[in-house]
Amino acid sequence: MGVKSKAAAAILVLLLFLGSLWLQGGLDYHWDSCLKGYNQVNKLHQLSNSSGADRAEGLKECPGQTFQVALLLSHLLATPAYTSDVLLQPYLSSWDELVKFMEALGPMVGLISKEIESKTTIIRQLALLAEENPEAELLPDTINSVSTDGGTKNHLEASKHSDAYHSVRSMIWVELNRGLVDFNHQTDSGCRTLLRLHRALLWLKLFLEKLAETPVAARLKSPSELCREAYQSTLANHHAWFVRRAAELAFIAMPERGFFFRLVCVQNQEELRIILNRVVKATEEVYDRTQKALEENGMLDLP
Repeated sequence: MGVKSKAAAAILVLLLFLGSLWLQGGLDYHWDSCLKGYNQVNKLHQLSNSSGADRAEGLKECPGQTFQVALLLSHLLATPAYTSDVLLQPYLSSWDELVKFMEALGPMVGLISKEIESKTTIIRQLALLAEENPEAELLPDTINSVSTDGGTKNHLEASKHSDAYHSVRSMIWVELNRGLVDFNHQTDSGCRTLLRLHRALLWLKLFLEKLAETPVAARLKSPSELCREAYQSTLANHHAWFVRRAAELAFIAMPERGFFFRLVCVQNQEELRIILNRVVKATEEVYDRTQKALEENGMLDLP
């Protein structure tokens, strides 16, 4: 094997290793424990997103592609609930589609998606276990501690008949009530896992926002540049030096802008801007609601 081949192999091995550190700067893989029940959980947590699909009308299916922007938008639009809550089933379904989006960008970026997929699996696994062991029920007098805004009453009526992992706020209350959240040490709680996904969602939202921009005088930056900029202002703040270097290596291999036209079935930058702005707006709503719930419960810095 030549020197160049050895170097390429070494870089690939490094990326494979650092992919597992992606979302937290020192990530822990839980493939064996979390993937066992994945298929079963996925079947139990299918959600009909008819309302979201209605509001996503006008976006056509892209034939021959795994990622579908119309499906992503329908999941995102179905996620907000009440006045400040987030439904977990369509939230996780949105991530399923975002994983397909990242995998479409090539094997290097696809490595990142594997870690994100493991996180969604953890929450689904916890939801399944909660359904099988519903020892902590959501009670009317305790829902108030979770939903503190003007929609408390509506949230209470909807949540007291639902499962523990019905929404972000119900999950927060149940995990706090059961002592599953540790503010000083790493745990496998759904809240800690959600925080990692939450940070990654901000990175992707900012990347899509930048990709949609059409500067008047300046040249269009490459997707690689835009993704790097989005990363540096979001996830990089939570990563160690060698993880940041690995991320930048992955971004170098990102496809050119024309690939994104084909990925969402558009012909030019203006059409891309219109579609991505709809996705960004829906993502921002989900992000802001999740941010508020985590912030109210002091969970933005869970280890």
